[in-house]
Amino acid sequence: MTIEPLALDLTGADIQGENARIRARGPVTLVELMGVPAWSVTDADVLKRLLADPRVSKDPAQHWSAFINGEVTPEWPLFPWVAATNMFTAYGADHRRLRKLVSPALTNRRTMALRPRIEELVTSLLDGLAATPAGESVDLREGFAYPVPIQVLTELMGVPEEREPALRTCVARFFDTEISPEAAGANYVEMYGLIEELVAHKRDNPGDDMTSVLIATRDEDGERLTEKEMVDTLMLVINAGHETTVNLLDQAIYSLLTHPDQLAAVLDGKVGWDAVIEETLRYESPVAHLPLRYAVEDIDIDGIGIRKGEAILASYAAAGRDPKVHGATADSFDVTRVNKDHVAFGHGAHHCIGAPLARLEASIALPALFERFPDLRFATSAADLAPVIGFISNGHLELPVYLTAE
Repeated sequence: MTIEPLALDLTGADIQGENARIRARGPVTLVELMGVPAWSVTDADVLKRLLADPRVSKDPAQHWSAFINGEVTPEWPLFPWVAATNMFTAYGADHRRLRKLVSPALTNRRTMALRPRIEELVTSLLDGLAATPAGESVDLREGFAYPVPIQVLTELMGVPEEREPALRTCVARFFDTEISPEAAGANYVEMYGLIEELVAHKRDNPGDDMTSVLIATRDEDGERLTEKEMVDTLMLVINAGHETTVNLLDQAIYSLLTHPDQLAAVLDGKVGWDAVIEETLRYESPVAHLPLRYAVEDIDIDGIGIRKGEAILASYAAAGRDPKVHGATADSFDVTRVNKDHVAFGHGAHHCIGAPLARLEASIALPALFERFPDLRFATSAADLAPVIGFISNGHLELPVYLTAE
C-alpha cells in the first residue's frame, strides 16, 4: 500500500509536534513541500550516514530529476534555496574548491579576533536595554538576539551601515516559507542586487573583511571563483549565519526561563554555558528542516529505497530529539545531560563553516545577558509565544520580558 506524503505545515506552528508525527512513520518517510515530494530523515544515525554519504548531493542541476526535467521552476517558493551557486549547493570536487576558497575568510584567527567587538556590541545592547523604564517589557528577540549576529556579520562582510536595514529585511523574508512565489522571487532579486552593490563598493574600497578577501581571490584567478559564486556565497553567509544564531540565542533564553532550576544552576556556576549552548542546539535546532539534498544513485536505508534523483530533507530538529540517541528524556531540556549529541550545524562535508562563530557569539551574549539581568522573566505566558513563520527557521516571533523583579 502506498502511503501518501505528509504535507508539512508551511507556517511551522508546531514543529516538534509535526516532527513526532513524521518520526512515527519511520526513520525516513515521504513529505511534501509545497507540492514537491522529499524524503524527510528524522533518525539521527541515518541522517548522519546520509549527510556523509558521497551518494548524496546538494546540486540540483546535476542530481535532482524534478529540477533537471523542469518540474521545479522559479515559481516554487523554495527555489532560491536550491538554485544558488555556492558551497550550499555544490557537490564533490566543486564543493571542496569553493569551501577551500571561502575558508580563509572564516579562519579560527579571524573568528577569535571578533571576540572584543562582540563583547563591545553585547555591552552596548545591554546598556540600551537597561535604560528601559521600570515596568515596561522589552522584546529580547528584536532587541538582543537579532542585532548581535546581524551586526557581527555585516561588519565581517564589510556592509556599509546604511545598507544594513534593507539586507536584514531580505534575510527575514528569505526564511518565510509561507511567502508567495512572487514575493519570494522579488525578495531574491532585491537581495542579490544588494550583495552585488556590496561587491562593487568593496572593489573600490577594499578592507579587512570577507567580501574583500573573496574579491581578491576572484580577481587573482577568475577561473577559481566566478562572480556569481562570489555573490551567492555572500548571500549564503548572511542568510545562514544570521538566522541560525538569532534562533540559538532565542531558544536558549526561552529554555532557561522556562526551566528556572536549571538557570539557577548555571548562574551558580554548577553548569557551564557551553552545556547550555549544546543542549539548546540539540533540544531546539535553530534550523528545523534544511532543503534539500538528492540521491546520486539508488540508496537503500534500512529497507527503504530512495531512488536516484529523488530529494532528501534533513530534519535537524527531529534528529536532535531522537529517542534512540537520547532515550525517554529526548523531549526534555536538560543542561546536565551527558550526551548532547546533535546535528544542528550539519554533518560531513557540508558541516557549517560558521559554527565556531555562532558558538562564540552565544558564549559571550548569553552569560552577559543573565549576569546583567538575573531577575529576567517573561512578560507573558511562555505558552502563548508564537513561533516564527515557516518550517525552516525555528524560533519565536517575539520574546517579551521584564528585565527586573516585580
